Amino acid sequence: MFNEIHIGPFTFYMYGLMTAVGIIAAYLLADHRAVKKRLEESKILGLVIWCCIFGYLGSKLLYLLTILPQIIQDPSVIGASLRNGWVIYGGILGGILGGWLYCRRKKLPSWKYFDIGLEAVALAQGFGRIGCFFAGCCYGVETDSATGIVFHTSHYAPNGVPLFPTQLMSSVYDFLLCLVLVYYDDHKKKRSGEPTALYLIFYSVGRFIIEFWRGDLERGKVGVLSTSQFIALFVAVIGAVIFVRRRKSPAEPETVTEDAEGTGAADERFADDHSGDTSRESYRKM
Repeated sequence: MFNEIHIGPFTFYMYGLMTAVGIIAAYLLADHRAVKKRLEESKILGLVIWCCIFGYLGSKLLYLLTILPQIIQDPSVIGASLRNGWVIYGGILGGILGGWLYCRRKKLPSWKYFDIGLEAVALAQGFGRIGCFFAGCCYGVETDSATGIVFHTSHYAPNGVPLFPTQLMSSVYDFLLCLVLVYYDDHKKKRSGEPTALYLIFYSVGRFIIEFWRGDLERGKVGVLSTSQFIALFVAVIGAVIFVRRRKSPAEPETVTEDAEGTGAADERFADDHSGDTSRESYRKM
């Protein structure tokens, strides 16, 4: 595969390009979903920015932890790894923390924003994995099957040997996960937070399985499991606990959009904070 596109004097790197496409697609989807769910559309850009910043920091921090023995031997490794080396679970957890802090700061109903946000994250990950495919990182084990992909100029994957296309497998899975979450959110959800929990469960299960075909050993190991498989076990359990707790939480009242000036978004916050009172008249008297 190739990771560079040359257009005149400009050079575009496919990994960075697909990452940018993923972020833009995630923003557009979250913006669309916010309108559909009667949330404050104007807050989506800020949410995306906070999630990206904290996601980057979380991804880098977890990567540095996986190479801690190397850092102890040679601290200069930290500087060399600033441009390369990421752990997606660190990005997910960091992004969730950033989203939670943003919602707290803006006094927004966090579960509702998490739901649309993680649908968008799954979409972004699908594009990001395409970038991994072009760059050759996150590659699979050697294979003799017809699905094998041969790299010739990759700086990451072994060149000249057929490798299992784990990047494309992950990409397809992430796109499907996005569709499943959107469908569930629109047709099956009973409480806010359920799509968030399902993302944590389904992503972790899919990642745990795909890891068996990953061939890049520098990801680190915890016993017989890769670092990502080890983390996936805990994240899946956390997702299951969240799903059960949210499913059993008090019913949320319906929200009504009165006009185009934001009253619908206000009612959404009222719905989260006052789930035991379904009277709009009592809301107006507060």
